[in-house]
Amino acid sequence: MTIADYTALAIFGLLWAGFNWATDGQRLFKRVSLTRLMNEQRRKWIRNSLTRDLKMIDTQIIAGLQAGTAFFASTTIFALGGCFALLGATDQVEAIFNDLPFVFHGSRSGFELKVGGLICLFGYAFFKFGWSYRLFNYCSILMGGIPMMGDASRDPEAAERAAERAARLNIMAAKHFNAGLRTIFLSIGYLGWFISPYVLIILTTFVIFVLLRRQFFSEARTALLEDTNP
Repeated sequence: MTIADYTALAIFGLLWAGFNWATDGQRLFKRVSLTRLMNEQRRKWIRNSLTRDLKMIDTQIIAGLQAGTAFFASTTIFALGGCFALLGATDQVEAIFNDLPFVFHGSRSGFELKVGGLICLFGYAFFKFGWSYRLFNYCSILMGGIPMMGDASRDPEAAERAAERAARLNIMAAKHFNAGLRTIFLSIGYLGWFISPYVLIILTTFVIFVLLRRQFFSEARTALLEDTNP
């Protein structure tokens, strides 16, 4: 580990934390993120379920969200297996790197440390996806507890509270899902560290730039803002 390595890791962590703050934190500036706009849409969806007795549409949406979360959770398991296999092939990988130009040649322990960091990233992503799946499961149970239209009309406050609980849990599940997905995106930038700490900085900056553009300047965000204020 050199000073450049420590600097690159610090920049990696700061960019990650800054992106989390900009998209998931409190709205401290005018431009709202795509994530926060979708949170409002989730709340509208679940509140809208109070106006219908048949909840098949809602259960299908929840099932789709769970299926996507389960897919990414299983993907991170395969990625973790690949990382452990990479540890067992350290000599072969070092031989390949030694033949490549413009690659920073470190020690065997340095390579294993970088792979260990990659394992930590995918492990973190797996736990985020796993908890998100569990929260979507809890949300489906709370959706089942939302009163029917007749009961909701007799006690609208209780119905609103039930819908708000389900909405909050759904938003929490989405937050953990986004954190896991964000980790996978940033792992692409992390791979640059195997070449050079400077490549790590460049790739991470590029990934953050792409994610920020999608959050604040994408067509998806514009579509959500058509009937709302920016």
